[in-house]
Amino acid sequence: MQEEKQKMLLEQEYFPSNKLLQSERMHAKSVCHQFNQLAPAQYKQGIKLFKALFGSTHNFWIEPLFYCDYGYNIHLGKNFYANHGTVILDAAPVTFGDDVLLAPGVLISTATHPLDPVKRKKGIETAHPITLGNNVWVGMGAKILPGVNIGDNVVIGAGSVINKDVKAGCKVAGVPAKPI
Repeated sequence: MQEEKQKMLLEQEYFPSNKLLQSERMHAKSVCHQFNQLAPAQYKQGIKLFKALFGSTHNFWIEPLFYCDYGYNIHLGKNFYANHGTVILDAAPVTFGDDVLLAPGVLISTATHPLDPVKRKKGIETAHPITLGNNVWVGMGAKILPGVNIGDNVVIGAGSVINKDVKAGCKVAGVPAKPI
C-alpha cells in the first residue's frame, strides 16, 4: 500500500485509487468538512484542525469553504491568508512563502492525468510540486497548475491560469497568464 504513496511523492505515475491514499484523502476531507461546518465564532478551532493536518504552519487564517486532498503536503509560511472557496489538491508538496494572500475561489492543483487515453482510462495520475514565494497575491478565481514555481513579490490577476513559472516581481494575468 505504501508503494503508490511513494510513487506519488516521487512524481511518478501512481494509482490514487490505492486504499491508503483513499484513506488519507478521506481523513483530509473529514477535517475540511468539520472546519466548513463551524460557526464563525468557532473558526479558531478550525485553525487547530489544520495545524494537525498540514505539513507545516506558522500564523495563518483560512476562510471556509476550504478543501484539500491530503493536507500533509501543504506547507504555510508566516502570515498566510486564504479567502473563501480555496481548493488545494496537494498530491505533491504545495509550499507557500511568507505573506501570501489567496483571494476567493483560488484553485491550486499538483495532480494531473496522462495525455495518453489508455493510461488515463487505467486511472493513473502524476503530481508535481508547486511553490509560491514570499509576498505573493493570487487574485480571485486564479488557477495554478502542476509543477509551477512562483517567485517573490508576484501579483496574479483574477481568473488567470498559471501554467508556467513566474519570475520574482512580475504581475501576470490571462489565460494562460502572461506578464502585464
